[in-house]
Amino acid sequence: MIRILGIDPGSRITGYGIIDSNGRRSRHVASGCIRVTGDTLPERLGMIFHEVGAVLGEHMTGEGAMEMAIENVFVSKNASSALKLGQARGAAICAGVSHALTVAEYTPTEVKLAIVGTGGADKAQVQHMVRMLLGLKGPLQADTADALAVALCHAHTGSTLARVPALSGRRR
Repeated sequence: MIRILGIDPGSRITGYGIIDSNGRRSRHVASGCIRVTGDTLPERLGMIFHEVGAVLGEHMTGEGAMEMAIENVFVSKNASSALKLGQARGAAICAGVSHALTVAEYTPTEVKLAIVGTGGADKAQVQHMVRMLLGLKGPLQADTADALAVALCHAHTGSTLARVPALSGRRR
């Protein structure tokens, strides 16, 4: 079993989801949202770094490995929003690296393909499949579901890459 932290970055709301997985079966450990406050972007980025670090400190175990997976920046019509999202990603990645985690990056299309089977899935389909795959009851907040989907994508992709020798080492 490997523990995976999935991150759905945002400069105002950063979702996180932690699962334990052997690549075939996954179990929900924890999930939630970091609601970022602060008047300036540097304050918000500092909060993302600190809060992701706190989540890692609470859920890292001495037994077994832990990895981090994060959603890659998508191209946006608004360049300023894309830059802020990229900086939020950077703060979360730095928190993971400061805890000695390997970090994998996945595009939204890769995540949807791994979870739903189509890269064009909508948020409701992703949320439904995350609940089904993890046996969760009730609705999931969108950012939390997306973070869990990133973690599940990493679990599924990582186990596939490990079984195909020619592909191993591509993402990890």
